Amino acid sequence: MLHYNSDRKQSKGWFFGPWNSEVPVPVGYANSGVQEEHYHGRMFEIYLVAQGQSTIVVAGIELTLRQGDVLVVEPGEVHTFTASSEDYLHFVIHAPFAPGDKILTQ
Repeated sequence: MLHYNSDRKQSKGWFFGPWNSEVPVPVGYANSGVQEEHYHGRMFEIYLVAQGQSTIVVAGIELTLRQGDVLVVEPGEVHTFTASSEDYLHFVIHAPFAPGDKILTQ
C-alpha cells in the first residue's frame, strides 16, 4: 500500500510515478492548470475535478470543468487552462507513461 497527501501550501505536485515507486503512471494534483499551450505526443492526460471549476481549451474547444467532472485529453491534443476558481482542485493521471515523456510542473 502507498499513501500520500497533497501539500496544500504547494499549488501543484506529483504524488508518485515511475521515478519514485513501482506505480507505472504519474498521479498528481493542482489547484490551477498549466496556462501554456502544450500537448503530449504519446500519453493521455486524465483530469479528475475534486472541487471548484476551471476553464480549459482543448483542440480549440473551450470547456468549463466542475466538481465531479473527468476530462481525458488525448495524445496530440493541444490544451491549456485559462482560468480557475480559488477553490479549484484536480487530480491528474498520465497514461501510458514512457521514459522521456515531459511532465509539466508549472
